[in-house]
Amino acid sequence: MANFSDRLHDAIVRTAAPVVVGLDPRFESLPQTLLGDHRGTHDPKVKAGLYLVFCREVIDAVYQHVPAVKPQSAFFEELGPAGMIVLAEVIQYAREKGLLVILDAKRNDIGSTATAYAKGMLGPHSPWQADCLTISPYLGDDSLTPFVETATANEAGLFCLVKTSNPGGKMLQDLVVDGQPIYRRVGAYVEGLAQETLGNCGFGAVGAVVGATYPDQLAELRAAMPSTWFLVPGYGSQGGGAKDVAGGFNENGIGSIVNNSRGIIFAYSREPYASKYEPKQWQRAVEDATLEMIADLQQHTTAGKLKA
Repeated sequence: MANFSDRLHDAIVRTAAPVVVGLDPRFESLPQTLLGDHRGTHDPKVKAGLYLVFCREVIDAVYQHVPAVKPQSAFFEELGPAGMIVLAEVIQYAREKGLLVILDAKRNDIGSTATAYAKGMLGPHSPWQADCLTISPYLGDDSLTPFVETATANEAGLFCLVKTSNPGGKMLQDLVVDGQPIYRRVGAYVEGLAQETLGNCGFGAVGAVVGATYPDQLAELRAAMPSTWFLVPGYGSQGGGAKDVAGGFNENGIGSIVNNSRGIIFAYSREPYASKYEPKQWQRAVEDATLEMIADLQQHTTAGKLKA
């Protein structure tokens, strides 16, 4: 199996779509045609079963157009054991459809505990079989080492939080220490890890989470981190657009994969899709929203060069 970075690169080039669809199932937002008579249920097993159907049908609508999906483990963990079983089934279904799976669990720990997280989640021979995992750096460098070692051994990838899309992230990430904001110090460390795990494509298997809601810092970090893939949240429902994420790409249209969760998977609940499609056609709205995002990125960023 190839280096994760090369697999991500090849999948993005093949689809000409630097897009990852976030699988963030929220029970109250599920299509009525799926909910049926279960709208008021509090049974986690029933909810988990509906999440499975919903996520599979989202995957069916997008897998031909994008390289990856990103299940957010919190929405599955919320349902307890039933939700965790469904998370594993969703990951397996996405892999069967040829998609890369970025498990958004933001894990962080030290020593053997970090190793256990990584071994459990990363690679085709792990129980969870995720291709990639999001991690937090705020326990320090020794908390990242076990994740990097395990990811490298399993040809898997990591995305480390560097400059997140939420407003409160600046409390720590923008704090200036010795003349430099913490996000730049973390970014420099992640760039070093990327260089240690380089694939043939010139990017490393260790990437960074950098939000679309801070376009100036996104461009700043791209210049400072030329070997690092960026996972870019904040597009769509959080207010970011294609012009905001443009700074995350290099001159060849490579370097970032942009996440959209609610804006795609719940597209049927907003205009123009709500008027365009009947409730039972909600998957067509999901597909249309995906294609619209791809076209937006191709038009307003250097990702348009991927179509050539």
